[in-house]
Amino acid sequence: MLRSRRKLLLLLPMTTLAGALALASCSSLPPLGQRQASTAQLDTDDTVLGQAALAQMARHPGLAGIHPLVDGHDAFAARALLAGAAQRTLDVQYYIWRQDTTGALLFDALRRAADRGVRVRLLLDDNNSGGLDAVLARLDAHPSVEVRLFNPSANRRLRVLGLLTDFARLNRRMHNKSFTADNQVTIVGGRNIGDEYFGAASDVSFADLDVMAIGPVVKAVSDDFDRYWNSASAYPASLLLERGQEAPAEPDKAAAAEYLDAVRRSEFIEQLVRGTLPFEWGRTRLVSDDPAKVMGKAAKDAQVMHKLTALLGKPERSLDLVSPYFVPGKDGAEAFAAMARGGAAVRILTNSLEATDVAAVHAGYAGWRKPLLEAGVSLYELRREWVQEPRDKRAGAFGSSAASLHAKTFAVDGERIFVGSFNVDQRSFHLNTEMGLVIDSPALARRLSETLDQNMPQRAYEVRLDKSGKMIWVERQHEKVLVYEEEPGTSWWKRATVRVLSWLPIEWLL
Repeated sequence: MLRSRRKLLLLLPMTTLAGALALASCSSLPPLGQRQASTAQLDTDDTVLGQAALAQMARHPGLAGIHPLVDGHDAFAARALLAGAAQRTLDVQYYIWRQDTTGALLFDALRRAADRGVRVRLLLDDNNSGGLDAVLARLDAHPSVEVRLFNPSANRRLRVLGLLTDFARLNRRMHNKSFTADNQVTIVGGRNIGDEYFGAASDVSFADLDVMAIGPVVKAVSDDFDRYWNSASAYPASLLLERGQEAPAEPDKAAAAEYLDAVRRSEFIEQLVRGTLPFEWGRTRLVSDDPAKVMGKAAKDAQVMHKLTALLGKPERSLDLVSPYFVPGKDGAEAFAAMARGGAAVRILTNSLEATDVAAVHAGYAGWRKPLLEAGVSLYELRREWVQEPRDKRAGAFGSSAASLHAKTFAVDGERIFVGSFNVDQRSFHLNTEMGLVIDSPALARRLSETLDQNMPQRAYEVRLDKSGKMIWVERQHEKVLVYEEEPGTSWWKRATVRVLSWLPIEWLL
């Protein structure tokens, strides 16, 4: 009797899991036959944003005006102000959108724009939309708003089980990030929507980078949005989400008021009001993956890595690269090593183990450090905690009080710079869709290089090889130099966990 009961107790969870898996496998996505195609509006030159952009573009024909958004408050303000100024359209595309203070404020900004009659198209990757179904359903119910979910889970309640039964598809994600108003101004870069990206989180903050752009490249971003919006992986929220769900609790209004008060003091807003917001002008090209990449059907020459290689070429003098998740793989490591051996000064900044928010990615990176160092590549790893004067604009890609690096940018030969969503890792290479801007601007390329020159010695560990060929980490604290023989700021357990993860055949997932 006791043996039978034990057997039943063992079989019960197995049977439950099998039943759940069967239920999940039976779920399927709805057909898209009734979905309406839509495209960006072209007749927007007469809008407030259009007139402002045209006045500047007339002095720089054929070029794009680029304004870097380094500070988190500025990055939030730019999006909120574009939503407030839009008169015709808002096309918004993101990988993550949190229902926190800044996420709720920007949802409200979209809703208020729709109330003015602005057509709002919101395209979100479905991987991180868990818990947002009620919010998105309410937003989608607005007559001027349409929400679409990219590569969605068919089963809204059993997402994890859906991942188990449809892993090959759901493992591929849309990592793109853009915010375009009236087809006249766009924001492209590394930031998702959430407190940690906009300097509103108390526990963690990402050092990130976007650019705000005007000029011909905006039309390219709009066309690319249309390509994703009308792709076979973009599902109208109305086909997936139940109406009438109980909405989650609103974020703390006091916290929102405090944050908005801080944003109002942003230098970005002051410059915008005075009409003195500076732009760097240069030829700018959009690079973006074919949305069919998430279905494993994109041709190699339609992928961002191929396009970047074609546009940027092989660095002859220098490469300054910032990538929070750096898993180059064999081919990538050999390419960087060849650049260094060929005489180019190659500097790479990524997260240290103590700073990364994804330990598994560090496991995929760690094994490539020594061969890169042996080839002459300079490696730096951002420290988790460092002190900086508040709102210091000189921090460049480091942000203002960052605990973890999230910016994705690199400068080639001091002449061209990339800013976007693309990480130098296997997910960006092969699995996720990515986008970004290649900007011909010695001024912006020089700014990145100078930022690294000024900030890395005090804010990042330099990874070196000692005389015996063993890796060491060098930390500079003003006049003092500290040398570590193992990953600084980490426990034995964390290092052991990363070591075990590095033995697993998971690099292709990273």
